[in-house]
Amino acid sequence: MPGNTSKRYPAELKARAVRLYHECRPDQPTDWAAMGHVANLLGISTAETLRKWVRQDEIDHGSRTGTSSEESAEIKRLKRENAELRRANAILKAASVFFAAELDRPGL
Repeated sequence: MPGNTSKRYPAELKARAVRLYHECRPDQPTDWAAMGHVANLLGISTAETLRKWVRQDEIDHGSRTGTSSEESAEIKRLKRENAELRRANAILKAASVFFAAELDRPGL
C-alpha cells in the first residue's frame, strides 16, 4: 500500500526501529540486511521504509546532508501561509475592483 508512512506508523515505532537498526547493524553483514532484520522484527512493511527513516534520522542529527525534518516542517508551514496570503490578496484585489467600479458608476 503506497503512501505516506507517517500516518501508518507512530513516531515511537519509527524511533524504536531506528534505534534497533543501529544496535543490530554490527551483527549483520550489510546495512540492508540489518534493515530487513529490524523491519521483520517490528512488522514494518518493507526494509525500504526503514531505510528512509534511518537516512532522515542521520540528516536530523547532522551526519548526512539534506533537509532536516524541522526544516521540512517549516517549509511546509511557510507554503501554507503563502497560499493563504495569496488567497487573501486575491479577495482584496477583487473587492477593490468592485468598489472602484461602484465609485465610477453614476448614482441612481
